Amino acid sequence: MEERMGTHASRPTAPATSATSAMPTAAGPDRFVDPSGETGGPDPLWRQLAAARWGEGRSGLVAGVALLLISLGLGGFQIYTAISLELDAYLQRVLHLMFILVLVFLIRPAGQGSWARRWPMAVVDLSLCVAAVTVSVYPVVYFDEIVTRFGAPTDLDLAMGTVAIVLLLEACRRAIGLFMAVLVFSFMLYAWTGPFMPGDLYHDGYTFQRIVYHSYLSQEGIFGLALGVAATFVFMFILFGAMLQKTGGGAFFIDIAYVLTGRYRGGPAKGAVVGSAMMGSVSGSAIANTVTTGAFTIPLMKKVGYKPHEAGGVEAAASTGGQLLPPIMGAGAFVMAEYIGVPYTEIVKVAIIPALMYFAVVFLFVDILARKHGIEGLPKESLPRLKAVLTGGFHFLVPFVLLVYLLTQYVTPLLAGLYATTALFVVAMLRAGSRLNAKDLAEVFMLAAKNAVGVSVATAAAGIVVGMVGLTALGLKFSSLVVSVGGGHLLPTLLMVALASLVLGMGLPVTASYIVLIVLAGPALLEFGLPVIVVHMIVYWYSQDSNVTPPVALAGFAASGIAGSPPMRTGVAAWKFAKGLYLIPLLMAYSPLLLNGSVTEIVAAVVTGLIGLLTFAVAIEGYWLRPTTLLERLAAVAATGLLLAPSGLTDAVGAVLAAVVVITQTRSRTTS
Repeated sequence: MEERMGTHASRPTAPATSATSAMPTAAGPDRFVDPSGETGGPDPLWRQLAAARWGEGRSGLVAGVALLLISLGLGGFQIYTAISLELDAYLQRVLHLMFILVLVFLIRPAGQGSWARRWPMAVVDLSLCVAAVTVSVYPVVYFDEIVTRFGAPTDLDLAMGTVAIVLLLEACRRAIGLFMAVLVFSFMLYAWTGPFMPGDLYHDGYTFQRIVYHSYLSQEGIFGLALGVAATFVFMFILFGAMLQKTGGGAFFIDIAYVLTGRYRGGPAKGAVVGSAMMGSVSGSAIANTVTTGAFTIPLMKKVGYKPHEAGGVEAAASTGGQLLPPIMGAGAFVMAEYIGVPYTEIVKVAIIPALMYFAVVFLFVDILARKHGIEGLPKESLPRLKAVLTGGFHFLVPFVLLVYLLTQYVTPLLAGLYATTALFVVAMLRAGSRLNAKDLAEVFMLAAKNAVGVSVATAAAGIVVGMVGLTALGLKFSSLVVSVGGGHLLPTLLMVALASLVLGMGLPVTASYIVLIVLAGPALLEFGLPVIVVHMIVYWYSQDSNVTPPVALAGFAASGIAGSPPMRTGVAAWKFAKGLYLIPLLMAYSPLLLNGSVTEIVAAVVTGLIGLLTFAVAIEGYWLRPTTLLERLAAVAATGLLLAPSGLTDAVGAVLAAVVVITQTRSRTTS
């Protein structure tokens, strides 16, 4: 449920018919697909991961068995704590991170070179695993004593804390990248060197001991709220997504998308949009969504006439939208609910309309491209048959219906995810085509554990940043700087926040980017009187842009590997198709798009917003029913700006300009 996740190809669910012969086929249930698009062999995932790090010999087999046992242990621990709810929150997070750190040092080598896989580094990595277990078990064993001497750590406490921080930074470097490890270290360094900082950055400074204690033995550091969300709600939905992939539910939803859209103009691309929306609302990861659905959709889009970089861009943009679409959004949405202190259901309610508007924009871009290239829908005989698809996979709808019902009844996301996962397992076992054997079930836990690595390491590291920001009051200082640069006006301040999110997104996963940005820039937006949930949603949307914005467009680059197109060109295409990420937050700020107004105001905001997004797409592409003239394109640009502005007068003028463009395009198309 986070960037840098792997994925597992799903098995087809619908019976094989001639209707599906022209469709791309899913990889077999034992094939592993990573974000680079490379497909592994028939070995189980635990064996593949171990072989990639430890080799094919006996050491690889032993490491693979260890990986499987650790993954089963992590899954069992998470399910147990979800059911019992008795373990102290701090200890639950400590033990969760222990499993994650051990997995990191077992499957992520210290470097790309062959030296990182030789026996000296094997000794180092095993030593790091032992150290990770030691610093995790220590606060569990001595928990009562640590609580008793609260605020007065011993030398042993500080030694364990120092080792824990070093281990986390190294895990962060391996699992996420050097940028985030350096960023976290920089925040700790800032907390220590405050007295030497110039101007507004000055603060009294904190001792090394205080920094270590705050990061390791409090719930405002590594084991803070962010990791708590990853260790509860997020993991449960990662497990749900892994089981859905393994049972073949992914192929079912992709087939449904093609049944709904395949026969229309640009059908394969529209199927990619709908399929990615369905899958993304489960996986919550743009990269995992891209490689899962893209393996089916991108080749078919290319086949019917979309250029390779366009096919990859459409898939990346649509997959990114999956993190915005309820019922299961990205990990940041669960963090948001905890930070704001509202039920996750409230986040879901306000997120639905903007998410649908985002997909409407991507859908429109796809339709315009289809017109430009003359791409028609697929022949009816080449599409899956609705009856066959539903017959083969209708049971996958049961856990989704249950999940939505539980969330609307204000059941906690943790328990809702647990019940939905249990229901998915039960219904899958009732059908021969989706039934899991012991090997399959082990694969589910292995896949879930692997996919949890990125988000758990990111949120743990982000916890240190949040802790240091709280200690030093850096958030207030940064917010003051943002407001001053914005001249006290909302629009330039929003642009500053968007720019900051893009810079952070070059090195951080989207969840970590959201957490860091909300503690730094959130107060600046609150000064303009925006509701708390609006501020968080704006920052959350902006934090997604690193998926599709060069020079670092993670989902775009993953799609380029499948499409066989240049990564940067694919990233630019994804950036263009995903422009709703930048425009819709402006609507959130200036209109009651998040249900914070009357029904009339909300409807007006949606209608004018959609018209503005339509004119924006026409202006960018220079095409709608036919190529636009210069005057039509200028009118579309003006209409976009006016319709996104917070005024009834500007909305009216913008709507008139949009109508002029529509009329001139329609008349000339009719006469020609």
